[in-house]
Amino acid sequence: QVQLVESGGGLVQPGGSLRLSCAASGSIFSIYAMGWYRQAPGKQRDLVATITSGGSTNYADSVKGRFTITRDNAVNTVYLQMNSLKPEDTAVYYCAARIGPTYQYWGQGTQVTVSS
Repeated sequence: QVQLVESGGGLVQPGGSLRLSCAASGSIFSIYAMGWYRQAPGKQRDLVATITSGGSTNYADSVKGRFTITRDNAVNTVYLQMNSLKPEDTAVYYCAARIGPTYQYWGQGTQVTVSS
């Protein structure tokens, strides 16, 4: 089992920045990759960014060049640095972890609101 706890959401003005954190605990040695997803009201949950245990990253086209995913293995934490935020980035952001072929562990979510 893997437990994930997100933090760092909030209200920010367009063009601003936020950094989300996701602390993992439990069977962390089994984690192959971690990622961030987001879900806006009335929409499906979409991939934002992922990072493997080897450090390979992947980003949704909508956030490339603005968001950066990193991991600190010493503290079992994954970060999502979000710059140049836009109103359309408003969503609940979820941290996820995968041991097998799919993301089966999820955090509780953290709200990000981009508004003036």
